[in-house]
Order: sequence, then structure tokens, then C-alpha cells
Amino acid sequence: MMTGKLSITGKLSRTGELSMIGFDNQSLKWLMARLFICLIALGLASNANAQSQRLYVTEGQIEPIPVAIADFTGLDGVPSDVGRQIAQIISDDLVSSGLFLSIDSAAFIAPPASPDVQPTFANWTPLGAKGLLIGSAFLDNDGALQVEFALWDVVSQRSLTEGGGSADPAGLRRIAHQIADFVYEEFTGDTGYFDTQIVYVSESGPQNRRIKRLAFMDQDGHNHKFLTTGNDLVLTPRFSPTASEIAYLNYFNDEPNVYLLDVITGRTERLGSFPGMSFAPRFGPDGTKLIMSLAEDGRTDIFEMELATQTITQLTRSPSIDTSPSYSPDGQYIVFNSDRGGSQQLYTMRSDGSGVRRISFGEGRYATPVWSPRGDIIAFTKMYRGEFFIGVMNVDGSGERLLARGFLVEAPTWAPNGRVLMYFKQQPVSDTGEGGDTHLYRIDITGFNERRVVTPADASDPAWSPLLQ
Repeated sequence: MMTGKLSITGKLSRTGELSMIGFDNQSLKWLMARLFICLIALGLASNANAQSQRLYVTEGQIEPIPVAIADFTGLDGVPSDVGRQIAQIISDDLVSSGLFLSIDSAAFIAPPASPDVQPTFANWTPLGAKGLLIGSAFLDNDGALQVEFALWDVVSQRSLTEGGGSADPAGLRRIAHQIADFVYEEFTGDTGYFDTQIVYVSESGPQNRRIKRLAFMDQDGHNHKFLTTGNDLVLTPRFSPTASEIAYLNYFNDEPNVYLLDVITGRTERLGSFPGMSFAPRFGPDGTKLIMSLAEDGRTDIFEMELATQTITQLTRSPSIDTSPSYSPDGQYIVFNSDRGGSQQLYTMRSDGSGVRRISFGEGRYATPVWSPRGDIIAFTKMYRGEFFIGVMNVDGSGERLLARGFLVEAPTWAPNGRVLMYFKQQPVSDTGEGGDTHLYRIDITGFNERRVVTPADASDPAWSPLLQ
């Protein structure tokens, strides 16, 4: 069921992935300096007091990098239909990040007819372009999509990277996402995140009889599919580290069951039914374990399941509510929320349950913590004075920053590069039961560039995949 699974020939080194040819790792140092200065200004590396309640929503914006993306050409050197599609997808990806500005193609002067042709830089410098992407794309006699590209640094007049490959035409969007990742990486020094997918809960129907189905799409909202029928209540889907499986909760006859779904085949496997209540299963970094919270006899504790044997180990033993666990990227620590201190706050502990330490001390309540893939910060939901916030803090609790706010904003999930967060927002429900629209949004960790992700119906509980294999 995974989109973008391609027949591989020629230069494609793995499913749907372009191979690199003649890689030249000459990134733009001036941008890295600007990013570093911005991060310092935001206090990501500061030792600020953890009780600070500053709301950083207007600091740290970075001026977008102007790039020229020429329509990819066919064998005749003229832009092809598939070439125009690829160029548009790449442009949409880069602009959506908030870090790039795509220069209007109407201003282009004689783009090169092939990625093998060195551009005339005098045509691009007056446009303010820092980067220039050119390429070719066409269907060969066997119906395979042939793609090549070249990325140039206009300022230094130097080739940055080039690549090429062939695939089934159904993989056009994925190839475009991969090229956008190459551009992103060259100009930011960060890993890209465009060749990824989102699983979420699709919601429809009146508020008192919501139908909830698992749904699945590319990170830009395309290639959308429903994974379940809506006959049972489903909650909290989470990708495995390989993006090949999804763990989720399925409630049948009010009984919570933890399921695994194979993304490619659509087959499901029930891992267990738990009396009482279970919450938010999440994979460990190596994919061999699930961590979740189970409620029984008025207590909610955190448990770990070995997937191979389905053996369950209890990690916390507290008379309080311990829930929403998330591993650190190296698997050595776990962050969770608990009311053991009298109010709902964030705690960390070692992966064996020892060394429990409170890290949040601000006013309000904290929930749904998620460790960044970089390992340096933790995202969370915060409830304070009748509002909800999405925020981040350092792993020791310092440097708290609130990025988004609303009537209800919840369930942050990280892009695999740790640069972008996705979450859902719900609007208020009227006295007549109307309203309550729920949509997915994403935002940069600077607090800028909040964008709605369009879905066919209401949407909640998103989970971002790793980069696809």
C-alpha cells in the first residue's frame, strides 16, 4: 500500500531513490553561519531558567534563499510535461519549508537545454538566485521515466551536485521529493524531509458519532489512502523506524487492542488486548520494542513490549498516572508525562525505568512529549490559562519555547531531520454540536512558517515517517 514503490533500473540504487553522481560537498557556508546565529538568538543552546514563560513566536525568522528551478527538459531540449511536473513539485517542497524562495520562471533567460550544459551565470546573477537547478525528464521507449539533474551555486559558479536515475512513472512525485531533499541538504547542511509520509486519524461525521479511520499520505498531502474502514475506533498511529509498519490502537467492543499494520501489504497483526485501558504505543529506535502505558486498578504505568516474543516489562510503578512515553533517539532514555508531583508535568528516566527526573517546571500542565530525532530537544503539548500550546524545551527542561497556540493544539510529531513539527488543531464546538473542525498543521522550530496540511476530511493524531528506504 505504500506509494512510490518503483521498478528499479539503471542508476536507481534503492526503491525510487536517485543515485548521486560526481558528488561535490561544497555547501554554502554563509547560510550555515546565519542559521547558527539564529539558533543562538532563539536560545536553543542556552542555559535559561526552566521556569521562564516567554512566548517566542516572533523571533528567529530567516530570509528565504532564492533559487531558480528550471522546468526539466525532454530529449529535444524543450520542457516536457513530466519535467514541468517534477520542477513544480520540487519548488513546492522547498518553498513549503520556509527556507527557500522560488524565482518566477517568467524572469528566466535561456535556461540550459540539458543538465549537461553549464549555465551562463550572467543570466542568473541579476535575478538574485543563489542556486540553480536544471534537469531532464522523459519517458523512454519502454515507458520508464528517465531523470537527470544538476544543482549549481550561482554565487561561486560551481557545481554542487548532480544525479540521475530511472523508475516507473508512478514514482514521479517521489523522485521529485528526493531531488528537493538534495537541494535542501546542499543549502542548509540539514538532512531533507520531503521523501517522507504521514499517517494520521481521519475523522468524519457529527461530533457525538465520529468515524475515525487510519489514513496515509505523502508529507505534502498527495497520494492519500485510507488504511482502515472506520468500523472500529482507531487512535495514535506510529511509524516503525523503517516506515514499513504502523502501530496503533484499535477499540473493538470497547476493548483496547494494539495492532501492527504492514504498510506495503495492508496486513494487520494483533499484538494483544489489554484489560482496563492502553495508550499510545510507540516504537523503540531499533524497531524491536514498543513502549506504551497501561491503566489498571486506578493506576497508569509505562510498559515495554518485545515484539519478537510479545513479552511485557513494567518500567514505572507509581500510584499516579504515567503516560505518553517516547524514547530518545539512542534508546537510552524515555520522556513521559506524569501527575506524580501533583500536576501533569514532564519527566525523563533511563530506559530500564531508573533515574526518574522531572524536567518541566513552568506554569500549566504538560503532555504528549516527543523526543527530537536529533536528541537535543523535546516537543510537547502545554495547557495554560485555558489555551493549548505546542512547545519545545531542552532535554534538561531549560529553554522552553512555545511555537503554536489555539483552542486545542495537540500531538506534536517530528520530521526526521528534527527541524519541523506537525500537530493538529481543533476549533471550538458550538452549543448545537457544530464546528469542532480539526486539521493538521506544521511549523518550523523557529516558530515561523505555520502551514495547514490539506486532507480530505478532518484529521488528528499525525505521525511523521522516517526518510523512506
